[in-house]
Amino acid sequence: MALSATIYTLEVTLNDADRGVYESLSFRAARHPSESEEYLATRVLAYCLEHTEGLAFSKGGLSDPELPALSIRDLTGTLQAWIEVGLPEAARLHKAAKAAPRLVIYPHKDIRLLLSRLAAEPPIHRSALIEIYEIDPVFLASFVELLDRRMRLDITISDRQIYLTVAGHSLNGAVVRYALG
Repeated sequence: MALSATIYTLEVTLNDADRGVYESLSFRAARHPSESEEYLATRVLAYCLEHTEGLAFSKGGLSDPELPALSIRDLTGTLQAWIEVGLPEAARLHKAAKAAPRLVIYPHKDIRLLLSRLAAEPPIHRSALIEIYEIDPVFLASFVELLDRRMRLDITISDRQIYLTVAGHSLNGAVVRYALG
């Protein structure tokens, strides 16, 4: 018998001073049985960092590798951004760069693994435009320790620093942008 996904219910107060986004969000994130807690935490944070109209968790990622972890579509349904979480392969990124005008990656493990592997692969379509954001690994590990199936998060983003309050704990860490090549 196959294991089912675990549902996480999140209430988020988002104050993103960098982008002028101030929202109260309520969403659910399904954790696939093969998905690590680090991957889920990165996916939740990427959702908050990228929040805009048309943003949605895809049914993709681990359960359907043809789709991104997150996507942004306009009102006509046209894909505007393909947002990967994890350490995607070069062939996947090449395909994604052709499918969407914007491609973003949020690694959930050591970014050096991703950068060195991609540097050794064949060229990726529009690689200079790919946005890669590393969430401070210590911050991410601390957030993982606080994961619960029902969470209330207060997130403030300023100068690419995330300030997170969850379950009476305050965490902060940087989000650093990297480029290929």
